[in-house]
Amino acid sequence: MSTTENQDNEKKTTSESSGQNISKGRRDALKTLATLPVLGAMAYGVYKKTQKEHTNRQVADMFHFQENPAPAPVSDGKIIRIGIIGVGSRGISLMQAIGFATPEKVEELKKELRKNSKDTRYKDFMEQEDLQIKITAVCDIFDVHAQNAILAGANIHREALNGRFGEMPKRYNTYKELLAAPDVDAVIIATPDHWHGTMTMDAIKAGKHVYVEKPMTWTVPETYALREVLRNSKLAFQLGHQNRQIETYKRGKEIVEKGLLGSVTLIETSTNRNDPNGAWVYPIHPDANPRTIDWKQFEGDPDRVKEYMDYMTSNGLAKYIGPDSRDKFSLERFFRWRCWWDYSTGLSGDLLTHEFDAINQIMNLGIPDAATSSGGVYFFKDGRTVPDVLQTTFEYKKRKLALLYSATLANQFNRPRKFMGHDATMEIGNSITVTVDPQSVQYKDQIEKGLIKPGKPFYNYTPGQKDVDAVSSATQLYFAERGLLYSYVNGKRYNTTFLHLKEWIDCIRTGKKTSCGIEEGFHEAITSHMGTRAYLEGRTMYWDADKEEITRG
Repeated sequence: MSTTENQDNEKKTTSESSGQNISKGRRDALKTLATLPVLGAMAYGVYKKTQKEHTNRQVADMFHFQENPAPAPVSDGKIIRIGIIGVGSRGISLMQAIGFATPEKVEELKKELRKNSKDTRYKDFMEQEDLQIKITAVCDIFDVHAQNAILAGANIHREALNGRFGEMPKRYNTYKELLAAPDVDAVIIATPDHWHGTMTMDAIKAGKHVYVEKPMTWTVPETYALREVLRNSKLAFQLGHQNRQIETYKRGKEIVEKGLLGSVTLIETSTNRNDPNGAWVYPIHPDANPRTIDWKQFEGDPDRVKEYMDYMTSNGLAKYIGPDSRDKFSLERFFRWRCWWDYSTGLSGDLLTHEFDAINQIMNLGIPDAATSSGGVYFFKDGRTVPDVLQTTFEYKKRKLALLYSATLANQFNRPRKFMGHDATMEIGNSITVTVDPQSVQYKDQIEKGLIKPGKPFYNYTPGQKDVDAVSSATQLYFAERGLLYSYVNGKRYNTTFLHLKEWIDCIRTGKKTSCGIEEGFHEAITSHMGTRAYLEGRTMYWDADKEEITRG
């Protein structure tokens, strides 16, 4: 560490210490706590951290945490050839995460850096590791999206406008043609929800490794079918929950497992966003029209559409689908498909899945015993059938806890995830705060002696910096606060999507298991579908673990 960095850290330390007004008595109390079991060691570690900013290692040792190693460099080996299916906003972001951006995007990042020297996105992108991959194929049913992906895939030197290009990826008109290509080893699927399960199964059957965006499936039946296909395959499969790479979640898991919270009986989480993008009112491209968009392919083949109609009708949900609109070209439906059940999985599939997967990796909850939902279209009166307000309660009877999820797309008040134990509450997102409960039994003696002040943050953990560059909308703020934009490993910032894709690519090379494979995906999908079915049917849905079936009780 340089002299300047030490001086900066000392200034920061002085400021933090002053701001917290830690009295000598409390310092002595914290030192005393160092002789107590785990929580005392944690408290003393926090005290030490206020004295020297670089004592993260000490905190980890005293709290018995393992520091996460930096991502290992890609091993030497053959280039992995990748095809991209679906290159709208998310698909093009996934390409950028693995080092392929359009020249216009690189130019934009450079411009933002000139405007704001603290915006490190350009630097991060240029220094990002070369994963030894090649984009050989792209498929999108909108010509503009496909052309952007071709340019991004050929921009192998990560240059801005007027830069050098490499070999152009081939565009395929249908995803099945891309899957049949001999120069494609693996595919990234970032299409609308109603294609996820089908395309993944077809890709696995074609012998391609798969990274697919969440949610894993559109319907319950294809969830079982996809699991069967993947269980009989040795190909690398990764579901797109980049929160699997977030350092705070790994630390939170250790806190729970060490019993620092006591018995956790209630978990609360939410999705609050308040801008058009967050409510899926995406802009409509001026070049979009029936000549540049393959509408029939967007909707799906007739047999598949009929299968979905039959599924919804057999469950008494026909009122939520629009068979009369399926043959009519609609720019709103094409760009804002998340607003209609015909293509979407709603708040449950789009946003609850992020929350559930984060909680599931910390608590290992699995599929709930029951789900009850309510809500409606309360604010966005734009013809959507998917609710913009949703509340779902998941009951875990054997674990003796409940998980509460609430969402609104018309208010962005920040509500962190809370793990509420008898002895303490943990709030977690891009940082961790632990607060001891006044009625704690585990820490009763320490509270009575004044060694612990209940009701106030007792432990804080924030890897890396607190500020996130270029958060310019409620939607970006939501992802930033959830830790879904960046993760810090040993103080270095990484794009979480890059880490998640890198893990998948590494597993292709090594044959190891991904962190969000089919079993984790099955838990995500079934839980999400239970919440959705509970909302649509207006009744509690149950999970029969023995039969592995969703029932109405």
